[in-house]
Amino acid sequence: MPQRTTSFQQIRVSDTDAGPYALTSGPDGALWCTLVHAGQIVRLTPDDQLDRYALDSASCGPSVITSGPDGALWFTRSQDHRIGRITVTGEATSFPLPTPGSGPFGIASAPDGALWFTQLHCDRIGRITTDGRVAEFPLPLSGAFPSALTVGPDDALWFTLNQAHAIGRISLDGEITLHPLPTAGAAPVGITCGRDGALWFVEIGAGQIGRITTEGRIDEFSLPDPASRPHAIVAGPGGDCWFTEWGANRIGSISPDGRIEEYDLPIASSEPHGLAFGPDGALYVALEIGAIARLAP
Repeated sequence: MPQRTTSFQQIRVSDTDAGPYALTSGPDGALWCTLVHAGQIVRLTPDDQLDRYALDSASCGPSVITSGPDGALWFTRSQDHRIGRITVTGEATSFPLPTPGSGPFGIASAPDGALWFTQLHCDRIGRITTDGRVAEFPLPLSGAFPSALTVGPDDALWFTLNQAHAIGRISLDGEITLHPLPTAGAAPVGITCGRDGALWFVEIGAGQIGRITTEGRIDEFSLPDPASRPHAIVAGPGGDCWFTEWGANRIGSISPDGRIEEYDLPIASSEPHGLAFGPDGALYVALEIGAIARLAP
């Protein structure tokens, strides 16, 4: 399949070693981005006004970020094992986790009014209330490396198990179900709830996009380049899901029936990671080279 070219606007948001990593659309009409290597959070408006907020530790590793039910932004701090919170005016706080060295990573705002998150290093799913109370739910296997998670159409949390090569589901009362993937070594990472009512995820180890229904039926779609290393995925407003190809310097989209299109990024080795649709309807992509790419709708 030929790769397409399209018009990306590149917005410089940090030094090249700061590591823009994950993005989310905030409740204030701005885009929010983590700088994983700098211990900072970036706020970017549609007219390119940029604010950077330093956290209390430059090495805390802010990773995935999401809008919370309290009008603030919540994010995981994977290096100092805390959950962070930042208001839309830049006031940051954080909360410790009960399990030492747990490595929080994925995070999502759930229908129960709490934030749920994965813990990479201790095989647990966590839940934190907006006043900082934490509960942890052990997985029924070890070495699974739970990574990203999202809210499904059934109001449960669905998550990827990168080293167990499976998709998990946890209900709001903590009941866990696991779904092994058909492809050995799939190593799923990003996951999102598609507008077709299924969960879509990327398989970084197999170079595939996966789809799982709430009943557990799994379909897999191979990318043209099996070494493209798909990393993150987000549902688009038009029904397609969009994903980054970290190893191939591309952005891709997949339709509900599995049709794939790919777009080359204009700068070589830009290392695309997280992506999100902004309040202006454009697609924004975090590039580890210190920039955010914007693809107009």
